[in-house]
This record gives sequence, structure tokens and C-alpha cells, in this order.
Amino acid sequence: MYGQEKRRNSRSTALFLDWVHIVIGVCVVALAVVIFLNPEKNQWLLPAVFCLAAAMNLLNGLHRYRQSGRDKRKKAAAAAQFVIAVLLAAVTVISAISIWR
Repeated sequence: MYGQEKRRNSRSTALFLDWVHIVIGVCVVALAVVIFLNPEKNQWLLPAVFCLAAAMNLLNGLHRYRQSGRDKRKKAAAAAQFVIAVLLAAVTVISAISIWR
């Protein structure tokens, strides 16, 4: 019985992650279109795009890490996702400072 609960929880987590990917992807595309329509007026939206990308990579890393178990290769992939999330968060801060200064 325990294995079935764990499997069902994994499926609901994967479904939640899929919905988050869809919502963040639509938001990123919408923000990119708005930014490209009028770059001077809407340049303040650029850090939001990087922030959403960092959030998506962080969620992917957390999901991969929770699913990895004892597999070192999967843990390394999760760590790579965390590193990318941190880099994107740094780009978010740098772009926000450069735009709002």
C-alpha cells in the first residue's frame, strides 16, 4: 500500500509541475511579446522574464532531486538545475539594477 501512495503522490507532483510549466511558459511568451512591441517603454519587464525562468529551473531542480533517490547522476542533474536557477536569479538582479538605475 505504501508504494501505491508514493506513486500517486509522484503523479500529482508531476501533474502540478506540468501545469506550472504551462503557466510560466505562457507568461514568459506574453512578456516577451510585450517587450518586443515597445522595448523602451516595457524594458522593466525583462527582469520578470529572468525571474520566471529562475523559478522554473528551481522547481525542476527540486523535482529532480526528490525523484533521484540514490542515483548520483540524477542528483548531479538536479544540482545543475539549481546552479542554472541561481545564475538566472543573478541575471534578474543585475538586469533590474541596470534598468532601474
